[in-house]
Order: sequence, then C-alpha cells, then structure tokens
Amino acid sequence: MRLGLISDLHGNLPAFDAVLAELASERVDRLVCLGDIAPGPQPRETVERLRELDCRVVLGNWDTWLLEGVPPLSGETGAMLREQGAWQSAQLDESERAFLEELPSSIEVELDGKTALCVHGSPRSAMEDIYATTPEEELAGMLDGFRPAFVVAGHTHVQLLRPHGTTLFLNPGSVGLPFCSRPANGPACISPWAEYAILTVQEGRVSTELRRVPYDVGGLLELARASGMPHADFWASCWLMP
Repeated sequence: MRLGLISDLHGNLPAFDAVLAELASERVDRLVCLGDIAPGPQPRETVERLRELDCRVVLGNWDTWLLEGVPPLSGETGAMLREQGAWQSAQLDESERAFLEELPSSIEVELDGKTALCVHGSPRSAMEDIYATTPEEELAGMLDGFRPAFVVAGHTHVQLLRPHGTTLFLNPGSVGLPFCSRPANGPACISPWAEYAILTVQEGRVSTELRRVPYDVGGLLELARASGMPHADFWASCWLMP
C-alpha cells in the first residue's frame, strides 16, 4: 500500500498542480490531504481542484477560520493575515464552504494491517505543533494512550519523520507554503518549492519519502499580486526565490 500525503495547500494552485503531476507517475493507492486548503491567492480554484480528486481530507485550522472568522493574531503580521483571511473567505461560494464544513478533524487509514491516524496539528488539536524538539512526554499526552503505527500531521509547514515508541510521526510539509524559518512574532520565510510525502507499507516493511517539487514561484507571485488579495506585496516578500 502506497499512501500519498499532502498538507497545507494554502491556496497555491501552481504548487498543488506540480505535486499532483508528480504523484500521477507514482502509482499511489490512496491520497490524503491534511487540511489548510483555501487560505492564499487562489482559494476557490484550490478547493475545486481538491474536490476533483478521489482524496480523503482533514479539516485544518485555517479552514475553520475561513468559515468562522480569523481570531485575533498578534502583531502587525497578524493584522495583515486577518485581512487576508477575510478576503479569502469572501472568495468561497456556498458549495465550497459546505465542502469545508463537512470535513472531519481526523481520519484513520489502514495500511496492510497498520493504522495511520491522519490529523492536521496533533491527535488532540488542529492548533498543536509537533516538531523534532517536542518533548517525549508531550507526544505521549497527545496520543493519550492510543498507539497507532503512524501519526500523520501537517500544520507546522516543516517536513518531519520522528519515532515515538512504536508510533512513527510523519509530517509531509506544506504544498503551498513550506517554511525555511518561522520567527515567533514575525513573517515566515518561505521556501521556493512544494512538499509532499509517500508512505509505503508492504509485507511488514515501512518506507517513507519526503519529497520536494520545483515550480514557477515567480509566476505564482505575479498571480498573487494580480488577485486582489490584501497585502500581496508583503506576502510575496516572504519568499526565497530559486
């Protein structure tokens, strides 16, 4: 069984298309999306492309915020993100909003007798981060006695492969906004590629692949500036150019 994993599309259709093109040649048996689909310069187009796929999808924190309103976020960057969120929410029509409203907070996928628990942030919260530096006791608390073979989570925009007891934590990174750094109270630095992962379980053997795919980042930034999204120049300034 080969499981394709994508997360944090963030309204970046060129990056999403680049990942889908590569996945088309990989013969994955199933595809799972870990949420945060629409926030970005192409919210409607990205949701619609995802809906065309035979793909199970988890609800992300930004998906909830676009439906219910972005909460107060700290600093000048937070204020700009809230304005962008309001614009992105307004781009979604009733059908797209209904699609997001029906998404579950978690799904389980069986891989040759092994369970993969798929969430956005952690098993207990879409807003909880899992990093290489997260203390072991925090990981245990997130699992709360549950011991799946795999926990697959996004949210941090950072690729990760980390064992914890008999559980393997896997983060495929971000399709639309992969972070190369993220200051505590400032804008993130965004890498010029798209990220995804493939998890393979076959005859008891497990292999994981963390992938990066190039695409036309310059074209994306031009598209963002022409989209009408607030603070598009600020957003574009966060990207490293290839």
